[in-house]
Amino acid sequence: MSGELYDLVAAELAEPADPRASRLAAAVAARYPRAARAVLFYGSCLRERQLDGLMLDFYLIVSDYRAAYGRRWLATANRLIPPNVFPFEADGLACKYAVLSEDDFARLCSPAAPDPSVWARFAQPSRLVWAADAAARERAIGSIARAAPTLIALTAPTMEPGADRDPLDVWRAGFTLTYGAELRAERSARPGAIVDADPERYRRFGKAAGGIVGHPPVPVDGAARAGARAGWRRMQRRGKRTVVLRLLKASATFAGGIDYLAWKINRHAGTQIAIRPWQRRWPILGAITLLPRLLAKGAVR
Repeated sequence: MSGELYDLVAAELAEPADPRASRLAAAVAARYPRAARAVLFYGSCLRERQLDGLMLDFYLIVSDYRAAYGRRWLATANRLIPPNVFPFEADGLACKYAVLSEDDFARLCSPAAPDPSVWARFAQPSRLVWAADAAARERAIGSIARAAPTLIALTAPTMEPGADRDPLDVWRAGFTLTYGAELRAERSARPGAIVDADPERYRRFGKAAGGIVGHPPVPVDGAARAGARAGWRRMQRRGKRTVVLRLLKASATFAGGIDYLAWKINRHAGTQIAIRPWQRRWPILGAITLLPRLLAKGAVR
């Protein structure tokens, strides 16, 4: 691991977060006294000054799933289709938190991940708002430091060669590809907006990550480029299938999950989706029947 990239990740994770978010993260960790190792704050709320009325996004990193849960089926579900996602409220703030073991978090931040859902998020800014001890902090930093090199290593071979290309183009292309692997409500300009919100941050991280994977990327021939793009198409199909499975699983763990799904889509896509009472009663069936309508309207992609 590049010392430069590790240091950049460590410094970014240590930047101050809203104290209310840190207290909420500590309350989440307190629910898992035998297993909690770290809580990471990420997503759009990281940039917000006013948190009331929003749902914060956390990842809870645990030592292992059996230690985390009193019920075996939750541990099995988390292991087979990671992560499990739960809602939580405290002190007037709401959040959802995804649970991953330390081993799974490291794997899903790397090229070994079957889909980009974790490394794509942690190639972006995040904060370490709670850690059990120094070892947990160091392991979280090491895992997150894998995310940016993974994005660059998988994205660069798909791009046309160009000596005068803006180094930020690989980030924009990477986020566009990762959005294609999920059922996203955000508009098509969103991947570029992520980079444009803090271009100097992505230049610094890109330079440090490029030192690991070889950047500027070594030019590849047309056949290799076509193979890299085909690999992404397979990962995108696999990612969309996994998202559907996670949504179905969440109906058993996430009270009000279908209402949250509608709220998030309405917020990002400008739609006015209303959930019917029968869909709340049978959320798995409700989500299945809702999905084709959303795809047809272009609310999710």
